[in-house]
Amino acid sequence: MDADATRALLSAVAAGEVAVEAALDRLSEGVFGDGEGFADLGFARVDTHRALRTGDPEVIYAAGKTPEQVVAIARRLHEAHPAHPVLVSRADDAVRGALRDAFGGLCTEEPVGRMVAVGAPPVVSGGKVTVLCAGTSDLPVATEAAFTARVCGAEVVQVSDVGVAGIHRLLATRPVLAASDCVVVVAGMDGALPSAVGGMVGVPIVAVPTSVGYGAAFGGLAPLLTMLNSCAPGVTVVNIDNGFGAGLAAARIVRGPRGNTEAGR
Repeated sequence: MDADATRALLSAVAAGEVAVEAALDRLSEGVFGDGEGFADLGFARVDTHRALRTGDPEVIYAAGKTPEQVVAIARRLHEAHPAHPVLVSRADDAVRGALRDAFGGLCTEEPVGRMVAVGAPPVVSGGKVTVLCAGTSDLPVATEAAFTARVCGAEVVQVSDVGVAGIHRLLATRPVLAASDCVVVVAGMDGALPSAVGGMVGVPIVAVPTSVGYGAAFGGLAPLLTMLNSCAPGVTVVNIDNGFGAGLAAARIVRGPRGNTEAGR
């Protein structure tokens, strides 16, 4: 049951055509399974009700899936939520090519961030998210975050290479930061950038440690621990290289509480 079907059911209840208990049973069936709420493709059970519950459709993590599997899942999600772009993360060249062949002009590709969106571009429905990255080597993760936030309806500004080794570059972004409703900060190596930004703004910060760095960075563990121990308040940390998670969190922050379901948008 999508948002339109839910509205029709609630209208029928309001008109006295459907009993309240019957409507509750119908809604429960859709949300909790019982033959609805997912599409069984054999190799995947596609959650077709996630947008109804959370405001955002299921996202396809393409790593570990064949191009054919990604296309099949994307097609089913697009059918279930034609008004929402289908987001595909960690899409390599083969996956992007398969999606391009299957959906043509409906595809928007971001090869740097390894992302694809299938469907019409979203209308901006949230506030402004600024995505900063410390170095150019962090750009794939930062671009993943920026693309995700944009597809989820946020206005996005992306600024690259403002690490603390040249702090004047960060200070030059103050006008951009001042206009932001949420800031995603991406950094590897020592992971110091989120703390520096946290001392400059009064909005939520989503910090993303990356696996960029030399041996003692331990594949992103060192910046992760630095960010978790930030002395700046208001810094929240996601997993190593998880640009997608940061972008979605930021989009939900700027969207506000009424955007927590498809019907609430």
